[in-house]
Amino acid sequence: MPDVPKMRASRRPKLSAPGASRDSTEGRSPRLARRKYETRVRLLDAAFGLVAEKGMDGVTISEITEAADVGFGSFYNHFDSKEGIFAALVDWLFEEFADTLDQLAIGLSDPAEMIAVSVRHTLLRAIREPLWGQLLIREGLSRRALSRGLGQRLLRDTAIGISKERFMVADELMCVVSVIGTVLAGIAAELDLSTSSKRAVRARRVLRSRAEKFAENTAAIVLQAFGLKRHEAETIARRPLPAPPHNASS
Repeated sequence: MPDVPKMRASRRPKLSAPGASRDSTEGRSPRLARRKYETRVRLLDAAFGLVAEKGMDGVTISEITEAADVGFGSFYNHFDSKEGIFAALVDWLFEEFADTLDQLAIGLSDPAEMIAVSVRHTLLRAIREPLWGQLLIREGLSRRALSRGLGQRLLRDTAIGISKERFMVADELMCVVSVIGTVLAGIAAELDLSTSSKRAVRARRVLRSRAEKFAENTAAIVLQAFGLKRHEAETIARRPLPAPPHNASS
């Protein structure tokens, strides 16, 4: 896997401060509530960038507060530990995006198309938002990721496909792990190519076309892992993508 480049200036997704809202601080003045909310978002945003660069184990609370321009002691007004802020961050990363994928799948009856849509949107978001993609690479096969959010949705959709005899796999869990590994490897390869290629300054339309083609090819490979024939897998992977729901992050 390529080294994670320094990408602090890259586009980041807009964080919505998981577990907190502007209206959640009853008994406080609107100004104080707003400041508390904004500080929490800054801490999460800083943690997001640092984790994408260094991994969770390599980040300290002092680095997070320094990057967020927040006093060290103020950190504990929002999170009880480093693990606490990371849990909130990963919850947002996997749960929020998994919810978006569920909305995209509304109206789809074919489990194969549901999987293809999820794979393509995941790859396209990772390419469009490199920091998000790097964090997904680092955490995608962790126990936390597999037990929640994206991992659980993939297990669920795989089970649906098997029950409908749409998928033919010998070992459900190992197939899911293999699929996740394929997607993560694809993201890593594409991000490395995008950051190292001298052609990365080409017209955005050309870059977008390449990314979409890459996402389609990866989805076709994934569907073949579920037992579909190559021609059918490629046909499904090339179907028009459902439009993201309004205000979705993908």
